Amino acid sequence: MAKRFFILGTEVLPGKGTELSMNVAKLHTHTPVQVPVIVQRAEKDGPVLLLMAGMHGDEINGMEMIRRVIRKGWNKPTAGTIICIPVFNVFGYLNVKRELPDGRDLNRSFPGTKNGSLASQFAYEFMKEIAPNIDMVIDFHTGAAQRSNIAQIRCLKTDEVSMELAKVFNPPFIVHSSYISKSIREAMNKRGKKILLFEGGKANSIDEKIVEEGLAGIQRILTHLGMRTFKTLDLNDREPILITSSKWLRAPNSGVFQAIVKNGDEVEVGTVLGIVCDPYGEIERKVKSTMKGFIICVNESPLVNKGDAVFHIGVAANA
Repeated sequence: MAKRFFILGTEVLPGKGTELSMNVAKLHTHTPVQVPVIVQRAEKDGPVLLLMAGMHGDEINGMEMIRRVIRKGWNKPTAGTIICIPVFNVFGYLNVKRELPDGRDLNRSFPGTKNGSLASQFAYEFMKEIAPNIDMVIDFHTGAAQRSNIAQIRCLKTDEVSMELAKVFNPPFIVHSSYISKSIREAMNKRGKKILLFEGGKANSIDEKIVEEGLAGIQRILTHLGMRTFKTLDLNDREPILITSSKWLRAPNSGVFQAIVKNGDEVEVGTVLGIVCDPYGEIERKVKSTMKGFIICVNESPLVNKGDAVFHIGVAANA
């Protein structure tokens, strides 16, 4: 007999689906702000997987991935339960901003408190109502501002299960990333849950290549977990490059910035990565690599200030 499954105070029966709401806060007009939570359960028991995006309100790529998953019906499993939260930070999404109206980063507010800041309340409700019911999370993000990340999965290299799942997802890069204090990754790890963090593209943009990477990874994970099968599953044989350390290179001065290299390029010490110049044709400074590695993030802003992060270089495990 199938196990009983409850979420947000509602029982979802085998073979059924429902759209629920996580009530978090209210607008100034006293209108409640509700986070849609879309649940689809198979007749057969299996893992409970959460696909979520919009932790930061301006990170659109992940929202588009989950929208397409729902549109294609991939969220209807043949075993287990798939939960989709396309837009978690509804306040940020409405304002097209990374943070909540209180200026706080939601991903630095976990596990939260019931009567804390607005961000803390969001985190608290998630940890109370959603987290206990799931086995695994894939959390979709992009680079902040104009910084564009190459498609990557971030996880702890010493966590064998997470590394196995990251390899199944099969992004171009897997980036070793320690748990950050008060992040959802840290909070879920303390609960004994597995979480993969996908990064790709930049804020306020839909990058089709990044979306396709995310969708292919979701297909592979669902297949691996025995939750669905796909006729057109992309099983490319590339080996993800494991990045074990990284460093940001910064603009040597303020001015007009032009990148020469692109995401994914392998660079050596001394490789010219870009230039920063003034608009009057007098100054032109080269940005050179100080290390051997791969470009995993590029600042695409045409104007930079001295000290702005312009290139993120990752060092591979076998370097």
